[in-house]
Amino acid sequence: MAKIQTKNKDAPLRHLAIIMDGNGRWAKAKGWPRLRGHQEGANRVIEIAQACKKLNIPYLSLFAFSTENWQRPAGEVNGLFKLLNEFVQKYLKTLHEDQVRLVISGQLEALPTLTQTLLKDAINATASYQRYTLNICVNYGGQDEIVRAAKKAMHAIQNGVIHEVDLTSKTFHQFLDSAVLPPIDCMVRTSGELRISNFMLYQLAYAELIFVSLYWPDFKEESLFKVLKQYAERKRRFGQV
Repeated sequence: MAKIQTKNKDAPLRHLAIIMDGNGRWAKAKGWPRLRGHQEGANRVIEIAQACKKLNIPYLSLFAFSTENWQRPAGEVNGLFKLLNEFVQKYLKTLHEDQVRLVISGQLEALPTLTQTLLKDAINATASYQRYTLNICVNYGGQDEIVRAAKKAMHAIQNGVIHEVDLTSKTFHQFLDSAVLPPIDCMVRTSGELRISNFMLYQLAYAELIFVSLYWPDFKEESLFKVLKQYAERKRRFGQV
């Protein structure tokens, strides 16, 4: 399948970002434990990633666990990390087969030891791939990322790595967790919530925002196609007329 073309043909969709919201509410509506919703949500990740491959969308960012999610019940938090561990172990082979580079945005140091190890090993094992990039945001907050990036930039200037005059909105990008990814073209949030919830704030500067009412476990391949059809109808001006 061809790349998604917008009305501005000079700006093809390269980077899709998704706030995967509504897992718990999906499960609750069915009378199931919240963790069942997260389990089903994990299945959607692979389905949507494969759909992006069909559409030649090379960069996909997914919001998996925010810095605020630590406030949830301990049982749910532990269950989420168990699911993440299983996901990495189960699909690492698929990442290799599809030549997908895994990137993690967020502070890994605060994660459970096993989760840190599995993620770091997967990052290193797939680092050479250039065809596709999957960025999973874990223990992530957009404001926190910008603050950490600012500190990195400050240290780089102090150590003579770059000159202050050379620090611009474009060169600042290199200090972000997602430095290897281009700016986001389209951000989708499921569950009907109309906010971005501290997600990739710097990278969203010129992104098209699309909100859908479906809970994430119900957001399947055909749902993505409908969203991208809507995206393709938009004219991206980037401040121009």
